[in-house]
Amino acid sequence: MKVLFITSTRIGDAVLSTGILNHLITKYPESDVTVACGPLPKSLFEGFPNVTQILALKKKKRHGHWIELWKAVSGTKWDIVVDLRNSAVSRLIRSRKRFIFGNHIDKSRHKVEQAALIMGLADIPAPKLYFSAEQQEFAQDLIPEGGDVIGVGPSANWIGKTWEADNFIEVIKWMTGDSGPYPNARVAVFAAPGEEAQAMPVLNSIPEERRIDGIAKGNPGEVAAALSLCSFYLGNDSGLMHAAAAANVPTVGVFGPSYPHLYSPWGAHTAFGRTPKTFDELIDFEGYSPETLDRTLMGELKVSTIIDIIKEFTELQYATRQQNIAQN
Repeated sequence: MKVLFITSTRIGDAVLSTGILNHLITKYPESDVTVACGPLPKSLFEGFPNVTQILALKKKKRHGHWIELWKAVSGTKWDIVVDLRNSAVSRLIRSRKRFIFGNHIDKSRHKVEQAALIMGLADIPAPKLYFSAEQQEFAQDLIPEGGDVIGVGPSANWIGKTWEADNFIEVIKWMTGDSGPYPNARVAVFAAPGEEAQAMPVLNSIPEERRIDGIAKGNPGEVAAALSLCSFYLGNDSGLMHAAAAANVPTVGVFGPSYPHLYSPWGAHTAFGRTPKTFDELIDFEGYSPETLDRTLMGELKVSTIIDIIKEFTELQYATRQQNIAQN
């Protein structure tokens, strides 16, 4: 069973697509899967069983990356092609079955649901990550055993959707305090290279004996493995948030100028808080340009709002665990 899986160049969208990839390898345990994605999310697929080849496509002029992919896969007769990019490649190669993202997909639904609709799945498979031995070793070196760890992602790839560091500091201080859900927990702060300035104030606010520096360390697969060792994750809308949720970590996302109905963290172990104004309302001002914006648009989101969400969320998670224990 030869399967070609064409997914996103972006980390968050690639993570959200892993539910249907996991569905495929579960349904066809003898399958031989080739994943085509961007260079950045490549490491996220390295731990997947059945994935024998990962084609990292670097964008080229005149659609040269698609020509490169066609050359790499056209000599194979595929049993199944799943194409979340709606590329010409999936139509120009031999395959018994094709599942292609297109206009028939309801784009008002969550990205995880959209992915499932491509294959006509009634049961929506949740995103899931697997980790290689090397990725697990990286994670264990970064986060040694020793009690609860709160993972925090205070940065984002766009300043508009970055909640200010002081807000994260205040929430973490409450979470790790005597009245919080994780008293005296260690705190691991994560950020991508280039986002250090957003994350360092949060890291420096944590007592040295309880801080874990994950800033600009590791590739996405290694970072996701480290996130999987956390007891809880709090962060802006980003690929880190989706990786934490896909690793089955209780996750609370912080949203402003983004669309939660499309990109909220997925699963019963997740929740999110958002600004009072919607994305469209936040950017409705004279002179707005995403390229020149030099400030956050999340100033109206209060710390108390996120604390209340975390309180309710952690209480619900605890009650669910206790119920499961009683039933077993």
